[in-house]
Amino acid sequence: MASKRNLLAVILGGGAGKRLFPLTRDRSKPAVPLGGKYRLVDVPISNCINSDVIRMFVLTQYNSASLNKHIATTYRFSNFADGFVEILAAEQTPESGQWFQGTADAVRQVLPHIRDWRIDTLLILSGDHLYRMDYRKFLARHYETNADITISVIPIVPDSASEFGLLKTDSAGRVIEFREKPKGDALEAMRVDTTALGLSADEAKARPYLASMGIYVFNYDRLEEVLAADNSRLDFGKEVIPGSIHKYNVQAFLFDGYWEDIGTIGAFYKANLDMTTAIPPFNLFDAEAPMFTRARYLPPSKINQCEIRESIISEGCIINGAKIINSLIGLRSRLGAGTQLEASYMMGADYYQTLEDMQADLASGRPWIGVGEGTIVRRAIIDKNARIGANVRLLNEAGVEEADGPNGSYYIRDRIVIVPKNGLIPDGTVV
Repeated sequence: MASKRNLLAVILGGGAGKRLFPLTRDRSKPAVPLGGKYRLVDVPISNCINSDVIRMFVLTQYNSASLNKHIATTYRFSNFADGFVEILAAEQTPESGQWFQGTADAVRQVLPHIRDWRIDTLLILSGDHLYRMDYRKFLARHYETNADITISVIPIVPDSASEFGLLKTDSAGRVIEFREKPKGDALEAMRVDTTALGLSADEAKARPYLASMGIYVFNYDRLEEVLAADNSRLDFGKEVIPGSIHKYNVQAFLFDGYWEDIGTIGAFYKANLDMTTAIPPFNLFDAEAPMFTRARYLPPSKINQCEIRESIISEGCIINGAKIINSLIGLRSRLGAGTQLEASYMMGADYYQTLEDMQADLASGRPWIGVGEGTIVRRAIIDKNARIGANVRLLNEAGVEEADGPNGSYYIRDRIVIVPKNGLIPDGTVV
């Protein structure tokens, strides 16, 4: 087995993140806040650290300023260790003047930076999935089978199968067929008997497809060979993997834990709200594999005369006389008296307002950062530094599926009301 010195991880930051708009309006997808105090990129980085993978590049090209700041202030390894987490942004070079055109093209363009490390194994991860995995098991499967490429796969239900790359394996776990997002008869043809992978008969019946999780282990020499063979192959799932299974030893690694692709507003909202349940599918309280993020040294939250049920309250909040049900409250959040939040994610604030700032806002009739008195919020995402006035109703009682508020003051996606970063909702507004 290769040592960790011969191993490097690349975390793909994704494209413009249009399906997560407006959360990606002012930031890259990996920088989107998650779980009250984390960011999406903390998931794969934490998995790496917990798996003793301590050399990581994060590839990005859109709105990367906040991601750069988060990485620079969070992940600092000892001067006596060789660990690092570094941003690699798309750049113009003599060989390429284009931005990343796909997952494979992104890795192809940064190969000169990776090549300097003289590695023999590259772990390729996605920056917008929520899961906890020990990559040592993934790597062990790769080495034990002497694979050129290993794909992590998960058994899934028929309803969502057409949204993923699906594959079939032989009895030894070697991939023999791969189809990207098949539909109709092509989808039916990709059904497999997952009892062979250790699932019970009932589980196998419920989840008869094997979906690629979009994370891979490559033998580095094979990777360079594959990417150099055809520069028109821009994406791993659509082109590189299907074109490799008959030429190389491509193996599957079965992962049967919680995994959620949170690339859409609906999936992102559900994944966050699921964390508030009594037995959450993704457990933030796992001492064996903690989630890492920036240490902010905030004071404990101050909560006065509140009713709070099935919710998560992050550090540094000031909450007075509020009713909070099945919601996440992010860092430095302020909620005024009589506020009601239900089934919502309030991301909080990047800073505290000074008394002078608050007095100036009061004089100009501008709401403070946070949620004003008497406001009711249901099934909503309130992004950072949002100002929501008093007696506001963010309820979407008409069940509107999608809409844009005036001047971008709010958005509705998947019937979820979203107040964007630095957004302002005046007193008395009804949505």
